[in-house]
Amino acid sequence: MSRIRALLAKELADLRQNPGVFVPAIFTSCVALALPFIVAIVVPAMFGEGLADSGDVELAREVYRTRPAARALGVEGAIQVWVFERFLVMLAMSPVAVSMSVAAYSVIGEKQARTLEPLLATPITTVELLAAKVLASFLPALALAAAVFGCYLLGIQLFARPGVARTLIAPQPLAIMLLLTPLAALASLQLAVCASARANDARSAQQIASLILLPLAGLLVLQLMGAFDLTTPPVIAMAIGLAALNAALMWIAVVVFDRESILTRWK
Repeated sequence: MSRIRALLAKELADLRQNPGVFVPAIFTSCVALALPFIVAIVVPAMFGEGLADSGDVELAREVYRTRPAARALGVEGAIQVWVFERFLVMLAMSPVAVSMSVAAYSVIGEKQARTLEPLLATPITTVELLAAKVLASFLPALALAAAVFGCYLLGIQLFARPGVARTLIAPQPLAIMLLLTPLAALASLQLAVCASARANDARSAQQIASLILLPLAGLLVLQLMGAFDLTTPPVIAMAIGLAALNAALMWIAVVVFDRESILTRWK
């Protein structure tokens, strides 16, 4: 554990000296936070017509069906709940972006700086090495997820109808942010770590890791089209699938990080 802590401290210190690695995640977070407020608050205010005036009463009825307590919010508030719930999936993309960027930088940055080979020549085991690098990418992703979700709830509390933010503190939104988001970020960073062992360009590793974004984007589109309702059971089922994927990726990462191959063949 002491070697993991030492390497983790080194990785986090390197990240503090290279804040530019967080730029893609910050940009993604800003977009993810802005879009639902534009749809639910800004556009209706610009045209002087509320969401309830658009005729989407069926959306309110759907919210009433799954959230009986939302009846107290009225039609406008219920439709706002529908909008803000649907865009929760987009919030999950922000931690994925930061995790894959940090993971790719963690390995390929050391390759380019010629510090990976001396590290692999130390007594540290492959599991300890991977644990430190995964944690160094995963902890910023978790911090970003918590910050983004906190800002989301604060913005809803300030600008949406009273009671909408409280309605979003429910099993389905929490399952997305506490289960689906961390597991998706973990899968993305492990893909980046595996790809980084065979690449010398961080962009190549990030492109492979970004494959995790495709199903998340698909879920967002399906939800906005009304073709799929991401309730708590599907979220838990997807979380179980992601947990299995993470276990497989962890095993692959240990195999990929063969010291002799990286030191001699994959420079």
